[in-house]
Amino acid sequence: MQDVAPTRLRPLADTSTSAVVAGFIAMLTGYTSSLVLMFQAGQAAGLSAGQISSWIWALSIGMALCCIVLSLRYRAPVMIAWSTPGAALLITSLPQVSYGEAIGAYILASGLILLIGLTGTFDRLMRRIPASIAAALLAGVLFKIGLEICVAAEQQPTLVVAMLLVYLFGKRLWPRYAVLAALIVGSLLAGLFGLLDFSGFELQLATPQWTTPSFSLAAAISIGIPLFIVAMASQNLPGMAVLRANGYDVPASPLLTSTGLVSILMAPFGSHGIHMAAISAAICAGPEAHEDPHKRYTAAVWCGVFYAIAGLFGATLASLFAALPAALILSIAALALFASIIGGLTQAMSEPNEREAALITFLVTASGMTLAGVGSAFWGIVAGLLTLAILNAGKR
Repeated sequence: MQDVAPTRLRPLADTSTSAVVAGFIAMLTGYTSSLVLMFQAGQAAGLSAGQISSWIWALSIGMALCCIVLSLRYRAPVMIAWSTPGAALLITSLPQVSYGEAIGAYILASGLILLIGLTGTFDRLMRRIPASIAAALLAGVLFKIGLEICVAAEQQPTLVVAMLLVYLFGKRLWPRYAVLAALIVGSLLAGLFGLLDFSGFELQLATPQWTTPSFSLAAAISIGIPLFIVAMASQNLPGMAVLRANGYDVPASPLLTSTGLVSILMAPFGSHGIHMAAISAAICAGPEAHEDPHKRYTAAVWCGVFYAIAGLFGATLASLFAALPAALILSIAALALFASIIGGLTQAMSEPNEREAALITFLVTASGMTLAGVGSAFWGIVAGLLTLAILNAGKR
């Protein structure tokens, strides 16, 4: 495990260009992956533009606060993100209740996560998961994102191939800046090909709007409990696995307690909950972020800074990301995760007696399957541990 507590805290001295780039790409990946889902859910529920803007502001400020404070506290790249599966869930469930009742359900879900953090239950669970299973989970979560570069190549082959070549030559000549070089070249080519469209962009500050919460059994059943289950299985479990797979032995309980408490405080402004991140965490925790593992926490700190800036302009955030071609975003996210996928697969197969279990964990997680409303990350862990028990139970 990495030593996550250096003697001195020097975020400015510890930072690097690659850390800043990793933080920016992590923010970009997080927002572009599911921001449209919140707009879709808000519009389906009849929310005003101001309420949707406040929703984005509350999530962004909460994520910024937790990323910066927790990363500095534990000297590790602790990445926080909103619940993407939760946002997808709200598309159908949010219109069924009043907005005040939805806020009450958000508080219920976050309160349950706070309780789990305070009791230390999740910490004890995480420490029972073998490192190879955690690494396979990491690789499985990231595998589908890595494949997106092939999808992007179908859309814009010249752009994507050029970015890939720049990345590969960059890895040979200047490894720390290979992703940055690919991003710069991709942006220049996107502009040259006329793929950037800033016609709908308008700078406007977000204004927080308070909604008084109310509580109902219907909202608790349709929103609160599902949000809690989805957050634990699809966010917090793989999020902690990413940290452990990259060698950061950070206690889970304080992280869950912090995110649960901040989520409760931000819920009246629209936040449906912030949790541990997996994909964006892999970007900041991998070797592309910083060559020194002890200094990769600065990538998460920078991501928090970018979260805060994006949150202040939540009203126009969607139009900004809409200006970038999807192929560019998919490609840069995949390239930034290559090193983490390699590391996860390598560690997953490092223990001969655990290879079948790690392989099954990887396959189930990478499949994207959903059973009983729970995502593949949870079932990947279940399948891997069950395989491990069957093959190795009773063996020395």
